[in-house]
Amino acid sequence: MKVVVTGAAGRLARVLLPRLLADPQISAVHGVDIRPLPFSDPRLVHVQADIRDPACAEQLEQADALIHMAFVLMGGGLGRTRHDREAVRRINVGGSRHVFTAAAQAGVPRLVFVSSAAVYGTWPDLPAPVPEDTLLRPLPGFAYGEDKAAVETWLETLETRHPHLHVIRLRPHAILGPHAHPVLERLVRQPLVPFLRKPLPLTQCVWEEDVADAIVMSLRSAARGAFNLATDPPMSLRDMIRSHRRFTVPVPLSWLAAAQRMAWWLTPEAGEPGWVRGLRHSLVLDTRRAREELGWTPRRDTLACIAPKDEGGRMKDE
Repeated sequence: MKVVVTGAAGRLARVLLPRLLADPQISAVHGVDIRPLPFSDPRLVHVQADIRDPACAEQLEQADALIHMAFVLMGGGLGRTRHDREAVRRINVGGSRHVFTAAAQAGVPRLVFVSSAAVYGTWPDLPAPVPEDTLLRPLPGFAYGEDKAAVETWLETLETRHPHLHVIRLRPHAILGPHAHPVLERLVRQPLVPFLRKPLPLTQCVWEEDVADAIVMSLRSAARGAFNLATDPPMSLRDMIRSHRRFTVPVPLSWLAAAQRMAWWLTPEAGEPGWVRGLRHSLVLDTRRAREELGWTPRRDTLACIAPKDEGGRMKDE
């Protein structure tokens, strides 16, 4: 099996690529990324290219599967260009359309898109838990969620035009782990929590290795469509932080949002300002479909995901 992976130098790819290369049924992995890959292997072909480049499309010839993970997250790597909404959309949405169209034209039978729970947004009328057939309503101003939802919607039309395609869309909640984006790790470590009325909104997360498991399962599963990925139990952000910090400091959400907007202009390390609005309401995913149809079971629960880790990603009491 030949597998093409876009975003092969990204954070999640550092967990996924070793899994793919350890699979005896995978003969070659072609990793596409504009950055160098973090390691090498005889079966790993590095293609240093943008997903909109012809060099990316060439790798799809005789491929058995495409795993598409290349996406601008928190404006990383773009410098000041991260503030240009149309430039980000051209990369995320335009680039995704290009690579998926090239895959369909090359006859690649299986497409796996790593989307996000951000496609649902957080709204007071969301069902609890949220099933996969829920209307996609990303939060306005949160580019990452908006673009993930736009790609998913477009993929549905691609499936209609190419009925031979086997398309799987994975929607992980906030991914934590030693390779995860530092913004997410800092969020559950710092003492500030939004001051909100009770009952406090609930949220979830998922361990990076569990997401990699779901991707590998997607390469052979007969299931298709969208799959939520999250671990249990759902918790409020306050309780997540208090699980390893004795005291928290309630802060008005408007203050947090203002500080986030200011930080976003100063450094990409702060992350997009749009996600702060998502702290106002719950986002709890229904993961029964992934468990029953993919055979996916997360190995780490919520407390294990947010527990303090050593440099190797192990819990300190392991």
